[in-house]
Amino acid sequence: MCGDCPVYEPVTKRILLIKLGAIGDVIRTTPLLRRLRQEYPGCYITWLTLTPAILPQGQIEEILKFDYASALHLQARRFDIAINLDKEKEAAALLLNVRADSKFGYTLREYDGVPWPVNDLADHKYLTGVFDQLSLGNTKPYVQEIFELCGFDFRGEEYVFDTHDDKGYDWASLPPAGARIGLNTGCGDRWTTRLWSTEKWIALIQKLQTAGYAPVLLGGEAEHPRNLELQAATGAAYLGTFPLPQFINLMNQMQGIVTQVTMGMHISIALRKPTILMNNIFNAHEFDLYGRGQIVQPNKQCVCFYRGTCRLGTSCMEDLPAEKVFEAVQQSVPQ
Repeated sequence: MCGDCPVYEPVTKRILLIKLGAIGDVIRTTPLLRRLRQEYPGCYITWLTLTPAILPQGQIEEILKFDYASALHLQARRFDIAINLDKEKEAAALLLNVRADSKFGYTLREYDGVPWPVNDLADHKYLTGVFDQLSLGNTKPYVQEIFELCGFDFRGEEYVFDTHDDKGYDWASLPPAGARIGLNTGCGDRWTTRLWSTEKWIALIQKLQTAGYAPVLLGGEAEHPRNLELQAATGAAYLGTFPLPQFINLMNQMQGIVTQVTMGMHISIALRKPTILMNNIFNAHEFDLYGRGQIVQPNKQCVCFYRGTCRLGTSCMEDLPAEKVFEAVQQSVPQ
């Protein structure tokens, strides 16, 4: 109908990206979008995930929730490039069956159903996820690993993320004075060895208040009882729990974030906030704070690498003093 349309932009490459979960891992995969756009101008990206709401709407041509219907119709299509970053069998099976000229990441070995590297580029990330001794010796951040898995060198590409500022949320009840420091007090229920005690949080809050900072308690339903307790003990601001988009925007009102390795950490990095990351059981090289913030670890060496329970009975997080975290805040978010 409009053969000489001046705004027609033909698709140059069709790219399928499979990254199902968890939410934090989906967030920290978004730097790939920047490189794909640079390498393949005019590309059309389809992203398959379990959590479509966390992806930046308007930045990806097609966002699909992983279900039977999506898997069925993706297998009927043809792509120039297909990338699967998950070792789950269903994701690997989809990469095996989808039609694409080039494939990266993990596929499924047909004879025994084991997720397996589709080529040599995926070997490093695959093996560090299988063998603890290799994971402990790894010095590459996660983002660099997935870039190399796709055949790219990592050049510091930032996350692609939506701050949800356009929603017009009202944050009038936030502290008006002092640099606001968001305290993400939970860590999920998978690796509870990451938890910091209530007493340590109280000590940190009091140090921040004395120094003129405005601590703001952050968390979801799981953290709600603890945050109420911390609010009662210290008077720190706590606005309650919110749907994910609003929670992201609340975090965007902070000048810095203190968090353990959890979804809040990934959101903080994506929002380009100075992030004070408390870490014990993970390889610290895995996390790239993009030069903003610091990683603080217990004074005692952790012996529970990737463990959900402590071998010694008491988590080494109790050997992370509040003073150490406070000093990291002062250095990363000066008043």
